[in-house]
Amino acid sequence: MADSDAADAAADAGAAVPGAVRAVAAVDLGATSGRVMIGRVGQGVLELEQVARFPNGPVEREDGWHWDLEALWGHVQAGLAEALRREPNIESVGIDSWAVDYGLLGADGLLAEPFHYRDDRTARGVDAVHGLVPFEELYRRNGLQFLSFNTVYQYAADALVAEAETSLLIPDLLAERLTGRRVAERTNASTTGLLDAHTGEWDLALAEALGIPSRVLPPLVDPGETVGLARGLGDIPVIAVGSHDTASAIVAVPLSSSNAAYISCGTWGLVGLEVAEPIVTDAARAANFTNEGGVDGRVRFLHNVTGLWLLSETVRAWSERDGAPVDLPALLAAAAAQSAPARLFDADDASLAAPGDMPARIAALLGMPEPDVEDRAAFARVIVESIADAFARTLRTAGELAGREIDTVHLVGGGALNALLCQATADRSGLPVLAGPVEATALGNVLVQTRALGCFGADASLEDLRARVASVFPAVRFDPRS
Repeated sequence: MADSDAADAAADAGAAVPGAVRAVAAVDLGATSGRVMIGRVGQGVLELEQVARFPNGPVEREDGWHWDLEALWGHVQAGLAEALRREPNIESVGIDSWAVDYGLLGADGLLAEPFHYRDDRTARGVDAVHGLVPFEELYRRNGLQFLSFNTVYQYAADALVAEAETSLLIPDLLAERLTGRRVAERTNASTTGLLDAHTGEWDLALAEALGIPSRVLPPLVDPGETVGLARGLGDIPVIAVGSHDTASAIVAVPLSSSNAAYISCGTWGLVGLEVAEPIVTDAARAANFTNEGGVDGRVRFLHNVTGLWLLSETVRAWSERDGAPVDLPALLAAAAAQSAPARLFDADDASLAAPGDMPARIAALLGMPEPDVEDRAAFARVIVESIADAFARTLRTAGELAGREIDTVHLVGGGALNALLCQATADRSGLPVLAGPVEATALGNVLVQTRALGCFGADASLEDLRARVASVFPAVRFDPRS
C-alpha cells in the first residue's frame, strides 16, 4: 500500500465517534527490558494496560557485545498479537526505544546483529572522528554531549557501514519490519551526531567529511507522521512517536512552570530542561550538555547521568554470588534506615560504564573493601545518594547554562518509585521533587499516537497533553529537608 494510502487510513481512524475511548498499542523498549502496552484515551480516560513484558540486555558474541534483535523482534510480535487479542479495536502502533544503536541493512535485510552501545569498539571510532573533525566543531554542528557510544563514533568503528544501503536506529528497524518502509524518526536521529542541531536535517557535509555514505541516512519523519501499515496486524497504521524513549517520556512530564526541570530516570538519568533553541556555547560543551530533538520541535537540553544501572548491576552481581535473587524493595527499605553516608563516589566515572562486577568497581572508587552481606544496605545507600548528588550537580549546571532559576524538579520513569532516591534528590538539590508518572515513556508514546488520530482536537499542544497527564496521574511530592 502506498504511503498516501497509509496516511488516509490513519485519517479515517481519527474519524471515530467523538467521546469514545480510543485504543493504541505502545512498544516501549528499554536497555534492560521491553513492554507492549495498550493505551486507552477518552473523555476523562488515560490509562495503560501492560500485555507483555520481556527481558532485554547485552549478549556477548565473539566480536563483542550485541543486542539479540531476533529475540527482541519475536517478543514485539508476540506482544502486539496479544494486544490485538485483548483489544481488537487498536487503531495504531508506536515504537520507542533507547537511542544511538542501529542496524545496517542491505538489499536482503540486516547485514549483522546490532552492536550494544557499551561495546568497547567505539573507542576506535572516537579517535577516528576527532582526527577528522575536532569535537569543538562537532558540538557547534550537532549540539551533542560527548558520549563515546554516540552513533557517529560507532559508524567510524564499523567496517560494514561502507557496504550498507541504509542504517536504521532500533525503533525504525522494528517499524521497517512491520511496514517495509525505511525512515528515521527525527528525535532519535538527533542522537546520532549527524543531525544539524539548528535545522533538524541531516548534516550531509559532516557525513561526507567523516567518510560516512549519505545513502545510509534515511528520509526523516516527525512524531505524529504515519510510517506505514503494519503487515500481518490488520494493516493498522504505524505512527512515528518520539521514538527516542526520553523524547516520549518528556511529552508526559507535567511541567509545572517554565522554570521546571526534569529527570527521566531509569537505567540512565536524563537531567535537564526543555528549551526552544539549542544551547551550543563553549560553557555548555565544557559541561558536556546535549541538545536533542523533542516532540513538536522542542529541544531537550540535558546531561546523561548514570542512573539506576549502578544499583541494578550491583544487585545482579550480588544475586549471582548468592545463587538467589536479592530482594530490591527490602534492600532499599533497609538502606533508607541507614544514616546518610559521609563518602560518595562519582556516578559518572568511566570505570562504571561496562557490564561486570559493579560492587567491586564502586568499592574501588570509595577506597574500601567490598561490603559483606550485612553491610549491603549501607552500600546501597551510598549508591543512591551518589546518584542523587550527581542529579543535583547537573540541575545546578543546567540552570546556570540556560539562565533559568529552577524552581521544581519532575522525576519520571522507574526512579519515581524509589522514594529514597526522590528524597535524596530533593535534599541535595534543595528543590521540591514531584515524582511521577512512572510510565512516562509509554504515556508519551500513547499521547503522540492518539493526538495524531484526532483524540485531542486539531490544535492540541504539548501543554494540553501534559495537562491531561497531570489530571490523571497526580505526582508525589518530596520537599527538601534541611
